[in-house]
Amino acid sequence: MAGGKWQQMGKVAAALAGAAAAALWVAPGGARAAGDAPERLSGTGLFTDAAHGVVAPGVLRYTPQYPLWSDGAAKARWIRLPAGKAIDASDPDAWRFPPGTRLWKEFSFGGRRVETRYMVLGRDGAWTYATYRWLPDGSDAERAPERGLRGAAEVAPGVGHDLPAAGDCRACHEGAPTPVLGFSALQLSPDRDPLAPHAEPPAPGDVDLPALARTGRLRGLPADLLARPPRIAAPSPRARAALGYLHANCASCHDARGTLASLGLDLAQRVRGGDARAPLATAVGQPSRARPPGMGDAPLRIAAGDPGASVLVRRMGSRDPLLQMPPFGTKLADAQALDLVAAFVRDDLGPATTHPAAPDHQEKNR
Repeated sequence: MAGGKWQQMGKVAAALAGAAAAALWVAPGGARAAGDAPERLSGTGLFTDAAHGVVAPGVLRYTPQYPLWSDGAAKARWIRLPAGKAIDASDPDAWRFPPGTRLWKEFSFGGRRVETRYMVLGRDGAWTYATYRWLPDGSDAERAPERGLRGAAEVAPGVGHDLPAAGDCRACHEGAPTPVLGFSALQLSPDRDPLAPHAEPPAPGDVDLPALARTGRLRGLPADLLARPPRIAAPSPRARAALGYLHANCASCHDARGTLASLGLDLAQRVRGGDARAPLATAVGQPSRARPPGMGDAPLRIAAGDPGASVLVRRMGSRDPLLQMPPFGTKLADAQALDLVAAFVRDDLGPATTHPAAPDHQEKNR
């Protein structure tokens, strides 16, 4: 296909994607309009002093071990549970949160706070999603329009960071078994992955899995997951990091328990009844529905031993609107993760395998 025609189709696809997100948002059910959220971030209960970042009592900071790539943004994350209430972790891979739960995620570029995203669960089980843009003086942040806001900060020369539309929030969060992403048994495990791309060390006082259980904020979690904290049992440290990255950046949509299960691609890692290698059975050697230019008529999601012939790797590295994965939320490809996943496909999977080898003795008996 000629380059000009491909670019034109990309623009059309981007417009259609935005329209689809808006249509998804106004459909009845699942979530409330962002307009139900306070007009200022200071009204959400996160800070007692927004200008100086003084967090309100009862708000807990946390740091997932596998962060979501967001064009190099530095992030801070918090959660607040209603007084006397706890998370139901009896399904350890899909926690259930009590009504009144609030979460925030702050994005900074170049040392400047740009946006804070906010979620709150209503008594009727519907989530409200809102995004706040920080004022130039840093005193507070104002709620952004539901359609989102383009170019809120520059992330690379000529490349702007967009604040998401409310429909984008819902599309990402409500495709998984639980709308709360990055706050889970695996993500909060104290057995952290030292090779996780863009890993952020927990700040002093950050809450983790044992702390949640110890303080009564998490109930029903199987005891063995506290005695032996969750980790991805992979054949090599590199494989562990690659599988963790795919879990954090892809499995919010590509999860056999999610709304896109019919696609048949499952990249979610599970802490109960799961095998770290099992998700790859849906990817390695499996035909792809996508047909990227130059990859032939029958490309594979992952071609073992050959990252150049793997659609997953191609789509990770692309930011063409017709091709990129994730489909929105980033403007820049994640070069570090791309190198990691390409090396994993080439060296850990190998040309003659259909899935990683069984975990070695050290991994099984750590």
